[in-house]
Amino acid sequence: MDIREIAKITHVSPKTIRYYEEIKLLPPSRRRPNGYRVYARVDVDRLNLVAGLRRLDFSLSEIKELLDLRDRRIAPCRALLDQINKKAVEIHVRMEELQKLEQDLKTLHSLGLTFPTDDIEGKNCVCHLVSTQSVSGEGDYGN
Repeated sequence: MDIREIAKITHVSPKTIRYYEEIKLLPPSRRRPNGYRVYARVDVDRLNLVAGLRRLDFSLSEIKELLDLRDRRIAPCRALLDQINKKAVEIHVRMEELQKLEQDLKTLHSLGLTFPTDDIEGKNCVCHLVSTQSVSGEGDYGN
């Protein structure tokens, strides 16, 4: 099959397919005499795995590590399960951080509404609160 066909099957753009080949996530494709790429079913399977991992927010280097295991005939399943769990924990931590940030922003907004909004110098307004936040590195605005 040609690049348009594999792109249609995998929902990965031809440009991305060429890039994945360039960075060696995909093996070099066979070529027709006219230079056009030719792909096989095994390429579809590999590209589907890469695309699935990208959708799960795996980095290209993480994907490369998993594919390298597979290429060395080592089942990547345990490593993948470990990575999935690690990502889930990272997301949980990030969600907690984002919830804290959301609360800090809501508190800052409420507090900021009590200050004048015409302080050009930024000495007695919400701008001052934000400025002091950058120095203290803390987000507790009256909490």
